[in-house]
Amino acid sequence: MNFKDRANFYIDYLKNDIIPFWLNHSLDTEYGGFFTCLDRDGKIFDTDKFMWLQHRQVWTFSMLYNNVEQNPVYLEVAKQGADFLLAHGRDKNGDWYFSLDKEGNPLTQPYNIFSDCFATMAYAQLFKATGEERYRDIAKSTFLRILERKDNPKGRYNKQVTETRSLKGFSLPMILCNLVLEIEHLLPADQVEEVLRYGVNEVMNVFYKKELGVIVENVDQQGNLHDSFDGRLVNPGHGLESMWFVMDIAKKWGDQKLIEQCVQISLQTIEYGWDAKHEGIFYFLDMKGCPPQQLEWNQKLWWVHLEATIAMLKGYQLTQNPECLAWYQRLHNYIWKYFVDPAYGEMFGYLTREGEALLPLKGGKWKGFFHTPRALYQLATIANEIHNMQPVRF
Repeated sequence: MNFKDRANFYIDYLKNDIIPFWLNHSLDTEYGGFFTCLDRDGKIFDTDKFMWLQHRQVWTFSMLYNNVEQNPVYLEVAKQGADFLLAHGRDKNGDWYFSLDKEGNPLTQPYNIFSDCFATMAYAQLFKATGEERYRDIAKSTFLRILERKDNPKGRYNKQVTETRSLKGFSLPMILCNLVLEIEHLLPADQVEEVLRYGVNEVMNVFYKKELGVIVENVDQQGNLHDSFDGRLVNPGHGLESMWFVMDIAKKWGDQKLIEQCVQISLQTIEYGWDAKHEGIFYFLDMKGCPPQQLEWNQKLWWVHLEATIAMLKGYQLTQNPECLAWYQRLHNYIWKYFVDPAYGEMFGYLTREGEALLPLKGGKWKGFFHTPRALYQLATIANEIHNMQPVRF
């Protein structure tokens, strides 16, 4: 495989297909921020603004400016999105709402801590691009609020009766593994190390169950398996995404043993989650093989396959394991066969089990300008480094 050609392939697709689609269709030039509910050809079908996707888009354009091309348009777009969110996005406690209407009026309370996680990422990356201290200060204060809330993320918005069944979720420690590396330039070294150690321990020793060979989405407060719908839930995409996060940490630590462990878990996870009949990775599975409660369990999602592709290529880069390379190529072929839309650009987000486009949308409440461009940049970077062992820059 010519990795230099593959790196160029990814960056060309990013710059000539993905970025223009979002620049042409998602910008709200009247109120600020972004429209993410885009039909197949980019037509806006809903104008609500979801905080996850708003901040992710700020992060992505800032990241592209910092790492790919110092195009002033990228920075201008990131700043107008950030300024809209700073003006409208938080409640009186400084917590970030889940969604706003197009004018910026709050629609959904700040029940979800991941709004804060992506806000932290966005303003840290934008500070790196601009040097404006207000962005740095927002990133740091939001991150500290995340740490305050991490043991009870939903707070008063938690609908569960925790006295009866108290479970903790995988998503937050997983995201912290990546988030801390994203904002490392803003934090004291000892705090970075403390949070990284916490996140890696949770991922590798609490939620990964060696006896099952899978990462579960929820455990009880002591880290034990729980025999319930939530306790049996496995999301292979989350597991694979977390493994490339931890590989980055292990590389920072110079811990080859941890890298090898991540590669083995990645291979276990993709074997477990792969649809042997129709190909692709299942969205949800039940660790005991029971019927999952999620009716969408057998759908094939864009982000799952992109994150899996990163995990496999990064695993190959760091260990030269041929199984990783074979899975990487298989995933690349699947994505370009089924998800990529040659007629209107971008990728379909949701496929049936058989690989047909389930919905024509290119963006929505959960799909925005984040996983696809981040994955393309990551894949181009890794492929280029494999080719010549030099950091990629375009």
